[in-house]
Amino acid sequence: MTQAVRHDSMRARNLGVVLGEVRRSGPITRAALAEITGLTKTTVSKMVGDLIDAGMVTESGALRDGERGRPGTAVTLSGERVAALGLEINVDYLSACVVDLTLSVRLRYTQAVDNRTAPPVETLAHLQKLFHKAVDEARSEGLSIAGSTLAVPGPVDGGRLHSAPNLGWHDVRVGELLNFPAAVDNEANLAALGELWFGSGPGDFLHVSGEIGIGAGLVVGGALFRGARGLAGELGHVIVSPEGPNCRCGGRGCLEQYAGQEALLRAAGLGGGQAGIPELLERLHAGETRALEACACAGQALGVALTSAIHLMDPGTIVLGGIFAPLFPWIRDPVHETMTARLAMMRHAVPELTVSRLGGDAATLGAAGQVIHRIIADPWTHVATARTGPGPR
Repeated sequence: MTQAVRHDSMRARNLGVVLGEVRRSGPITRAALAEITGLTKTTVSKMVGDLIDAGMVTESGALRDGERGRPGTAVTLSGERVAALGLEINVDYLSACVVDLTLSVRLRYTQAVDNRTAPPVETLAHLQKLFHKAVDEARSEGLSIAGSTLAVPGPVDGGRLHSAPNLGWHDVRVGELLNFPAAVDNEANLAALGELWFGSGPGDFLHVSGEIGIGAGLVVGGALFRGARGLAGELGHVIVSPEGPNCRCGGRGCLEQYAGQEALLRAAGLGGGQAGIPELLERLHAGETRALEACACAGQALGVALTSAIHLMDPGTIVLGGIFAPLFPWIRDPVHETMTARLAMMRHAVPELTVSRLGGDAATLGAAGQVIHRIIADPWTHVATARTGPGPR
């Protein structure tokens, strides 16, 4: 390894250390950064200068580090230039959001589209238009999209979507079919990360993402648990009743057949699609019996599936998101009562059951947040680009 390569490697590491500390502790002075990181003041000053040039941090106002000494200039993350794009493909919609380096949401889009019968290339063509719309509008606000992540409704391994039964997609190499650069990850995993970074915050929790399909993401010690092959979290295919209705996954009696969006709307006597949820909410507020019974049955089924998850994983909190967020007032009690009845002999108390504040935005927020966290951990590429001149945005 040449001396230049070693120097670049050390510089890249130091940039990540400094930017990470600004994120954790900012606003913070250069002197305090040097003390905390163990780097020399000269090195920190050069790092901060590079990060300012790259639009990743900014300096503003005076900040005193303690009782003594002259106040220094405060260094904080900047949300004015670097941003990330989160995208999602779901059964009946496409969505996108743009998040800046401070994790502030700058743009949001949702496009209703039925992807059930569409081949992957057609759906991805629609997504490409949404991608370019988001990039162009972000650019008009002075933001440069530094990366993107796509959330898909099924287990993913190396950019390959193993199976999304509700889309009818099997063994689709989504990453290779995209005409724009993006990482690909499971929707439920990204929704859990969205809850971690934009919602409930750090801790141990199981996030349940309710859509037409139902997924779950487990966060342990502030980190996502993915399983041996990254395929953990398929809560929707936990068997609730072995002799129940056939599921698209090939099994029978899966949770999705009782508590998924289509099953719930069907039980309430409503049509499918996103438009059915607002109508269901209207009927629930009016106290309509069939709507109330549909939520009660869905809540009981969800409680049965979550009982198995609690036995296996022992989460500290269960967060209900997706369609379960607006329906929470009507499904909370049946879920909690079912879990309590089934766990009473084994536990003094069931995990806290709470509602996500993110609703249907959790996956796109998690997708964008994943890019932001990657940039903060390794800002070298963006700093080097700023020094040599920007490429195409």
